[in-house]
Amino acid sequence: MSVPPPAPTNPSQTQFTGTQPVAPHNAFDEAALARWMQSHVNGFQGPMAVAQFNGGQSNPTFLLEAGGKRYVLRRKPMGDLLPSAHAVDREFRVIRALTGTDVPVAKARGLCEDANVIGSAFYVMDHVEGRILWDPTLPGMDQAERAAMYGEMNRVMAALHQVDPAAIGLADYGRPGAYLERQVARWTRQYKAAETEPIEAADRLMDWLPRHMPAEGQSRIVHGDYRLDNVIFHPTEPRIVAVLDWELSTLGDPLVDFAYHCMTWHMPAGRSRGLGEADLAALGIPSEADYRAQYMQRTGRTTPVPDAEWTYYLVFNMFRLVGILQGIAKRAELGTASNASAVETGKRARPLAEQAWALAQTL
Repeated sequence: MSVPPPAPTNPSQTQFTGTQPVAPHNAFDEAALARWMQSHVNGFQGPMAVAQFNGGQSNPTFLLEAGGKRYVLRRKPMGDLLPSAHAVDREFRVIRALTGTDVPVAKARGLCEDANVIGSAFYVMDHVEGRILWDPTLPGMDQAERAAMYGEMNRVMAALHQVDPAAIGLADYGRPGAYLERQVARWTRQYKAAETEPIEAADRLMDWLPRHMPAEGQSRIVHGDYRLDNVIFHPTEPRIVAVLDWELSTLGDPLVDFAYHCMTWHMPAGRSRGLGEADLAALGIPSEADYRAQYMQRTGRTTPVPDAEWTYYLVFNMFRLVGILQGIAKRAELGTASNASAVETGKRARPLAEQAWALAQTL
């Protein structure tokens, strides 16, 4: 789910309100899953009903209902996969480790790395009731509500970046040091492995990024894909009850992670669901500068981030998203994409690469 799927026709609709019968290419042995659940999930009682959630571009996601309880299953897609992608084992580990911290997560129930059970690795967590919102302008809310929602997203991300990885058993969740260097190298490899057509701007970025890298920052747990539609808000309150989609999480520089989140302010509206042309003051949504200031205060940072450094982080994250989009395009080409809109989503790679290269040239 690393790239948001297309917005629903009704902009107030949440991402996971709708389910559908399991798509044929995502079908699996439900009886085998029920047997595994019986052995590995405390309190599980069949019979079990399975439906597939609408949305999701990366790991197919399913609703399981059994014994009056609801669970969510996240699995790797079938077929040939890009190296290090679809890391459901890492998602499970970080969700379990963060339980009890100030970062709200669903309760992790069990991990299965045996592909023989349903055809690929998967994990199960509790279903969390609430709202997953699509449109960053938050239509239908007033200024105070929008401010509160953005303040809560800011608070939760700051809380994540203040967690001591060693204190929750995640000291080895990522390699120490050289985070940006490794990330640039990784997404360059991912992009090349998934390349479906030449994109000159992407080629230029792959040359530019290693040569303009800023100094290494501190190391914390980074989510890697923190955005509005990857959190569940309380049904009626401006309070996050669970953070989703930890597939890209690792240890690294939290400012790089925060810059990814702030790309929303730079992305156009429509399919990219950004705030680029929005009248933020009229909406009650903080400017990027004010939002950054809130984060810096919450994390106790007293030294401002230099503009050139912040711009580099934005350029890198745009390139990384280009790599993700190319991965989706490649899965569409191979017929292994988990969402029917993958072809259209993949087409966003070129304009985003061009936007990132234009921003890089301002430095």
